[in-house]
Amino acid sequence: MTVSADEDARACADRAAGAHGLRVSALHDLADQRELVDLFCRIWRGTPEQLLNTNTVRALAHSGNYVVGAYRGSTLVGATVAFLGDGHLHSHITGVEPGLQGAGVGFALKQDQRAWALERGIETVCWTFDPLVSRNAYFNLQKLGGLAEAYLPDFYGPMEDGINLGDASDRIYLRWDLVSPRVVAAAHGKPAELTTSGAEVLLARNGDEPAEPRQATGSVLLVAVPEDIEALRAARPDVAARWRYAVRATLTVTLDAGYLITGITRDGRYVLEHA
Repeated sequence: MTVSADEDARACADRAAGAHGLRVSALHDLADQRELVDLFCRIWRGTPEQLLNTNTVRALAHSGNYVVGAYRGSTLVGATVAFLGDGHLHSHITGVEPGLQGAGVGFALKQDQRAWALERGIETVCWTFDPLVSRNAYFNLQKLGGLAEAYLPDFYGPMEDGINLGDASDRIYLRWDLVSPRVVAAAHGKPAELTTSGAEVLLARNGDEPAEPRQATGSVLLVAVPEDIEALRAARPDVAARWRYAVRATLTVTLDAGYLITGITRDGRYVLEHA
């Protein structure tokens, strides 16, 4: 019997949740939505006014958008909010309880989001992420199979939460094509592998500092980001700022020259290939 794309996606979502002892469900009740807002405030060390307030979450859920939480037992350990865009679902914010990153919560949430979208005939989900946070980049590009569409300098303007305060809000705009072979394979636990053999290092690390960028000449390029930008922002904000502008300049120029971001290595180096 042939299994439809949405049925396969739902099976992948159930498997991802079950593998980590999670229950993923829509948040319809006001008390649960308040708990989601509290969770986001803990994660970003901010206020509802800086992130997302309960009134907005309530309205989004009531109007049929995606407002979902991941529970371990009775404890909310992750959540995500997305709203319908022009022919796609825009995933606005996803967060996991501090200390549980890498424990499968984010993957379970995104697989549920994929199934939810396909069940409604939506085949594309988009969102933004900070290009300097390498673990998020790896999750989005490799674990999920998303594709980097564009580099957006200072996309949100100044942000005042505890994670982003004092830094420019540069973002990569990501497209998640839910029925592409790359995404289907990732949902089944077989993410795309990267080949960096013969790649030219365009931007490297020099200790905590970014090295001087080189001029692109090869067909495959590597652009490094800091090992831990959040720790660097707290300890050496001047160095964090240098990384921001070095990565911005390197990626924007290279993308304008016809290269595409095809992924990121585990040690935090973007792979770009000439289109």
